[in-house]
Amino acid sequence: MELRDKIDQLTKELEKLKEHYLNNEKPENKKDREFFIFVKEQTTPVYQLIQDWEVEATAFVKQRKVRVHPQQVVSTSENLELLLMHSYYIDVKKKRYMELYKSIHYVFDLLLNDLESD
Repeated sequence: MELRDKIDQLTKELEKLKEHYLNNEKPENKKDREFFIFVKEQTTPVYQLIQDWEVEATAFVKQRKVRVHPQQVVSTSENLELLLMHSYYIDVKKKRYMELYKSIHYVFDLLLNDLESD
């Protein structure tokens, strides 16, 4: 899968996560084993996609003159992971959640623009 495809897939996942965050309540008990298993099942494929994206994005950024710095790729990967967990545990204010969300989209847009001009 190419970098562009991974960005598209992660963008779709972000939309699903945002919907989940906005339309669900906090879990009653964050230490509930069943809830943990549910979250793990839901997030494992997304975590793998994030890791794959980070490797490919880092390689792309290092080999070309682009507007994204390698540290931004690392930070975006970390933000994706944070957003993933916050979407299920709903343990952060909406303002902070949307800051992470917009930051991720900003880097994705820069990468997509650089891919287009490549």
